[in-house]
Amino acid sequence: MKKLLLLSFTALLLSGCADKNNYEAAIIANLESEQKTQNTKDYKVPADKMAACIVDSTSKNMAGIFPLDPARLTAYRNYTKMLTLTQSADPKKTLEELRNEFGSAKELMDARSNYTESELECLALFVANTESEK
Repeated sequence: MKKLLLLSFTALLLSGCADKNNYEAAIIANLESEQKTQNTKDYKVPADKMAACIVDSTSKNMAGIFPLDPARLTAYRNYTKMLTLTQSADPKKTLEELRNEFGSAKELMDARSNYTESELECLALFVANTESEK
């Protein structure tokens, strides 16, 4: 029984880490492809550190109570899908799926707002740190 429980927990942990890593990779790709990278270049903010900050910040406002909560893992998958929407073969269909997965268009908008606010918050944090070092 203990082995089964341990195997189940390990599988959950690995899938949870994969979802979070996929989300972080999507953020890095998003940062590198957008014009906003000019800001990160001007302030010499590494995309990986910026992505880690955004993951931490957005996670605070995601569904789920703790990192391995199934609702949190689903949120990571949904946020990743949201960030890769433009790369989808059928963006309209993917957008409709996102609306359904988030529960409504308003909740999807709230998730996008959470991501954008976290991105700006992290950029401001890095800029403040850069300014204080000078």
